[in-house]
Amino acid sequence: MRTIQMTLDEELIESVDNIVKELKTTRSAFTRQALRQAILSLSLKQQEKRHREGYELHPVTVDEFSVWEDEQNWGDK
Repeated sequence: MRTIQMTLDEELIESVDNIVKELKTTRSAFTRQALRQAILSLSLKQQEKRHREGYELHPVTVDEFSVWEDEQNWGDK
């Protein structure tokens, strides 16, 4: 691991300090997890955007999924 230096406002530091005390963890561990979650969230948003753009370029056709209609037997009839 590398040590880095960050500049944060006092209010944010106070909030983080309160949370890490409650969670019995460290600022570093909390920050690592928060960054991982933020990266995952951004990645999912980017993937959703690409999917949306793909469907805008190539919309679903009326019969695209009809080949699966006979497979949708849930045993409730």
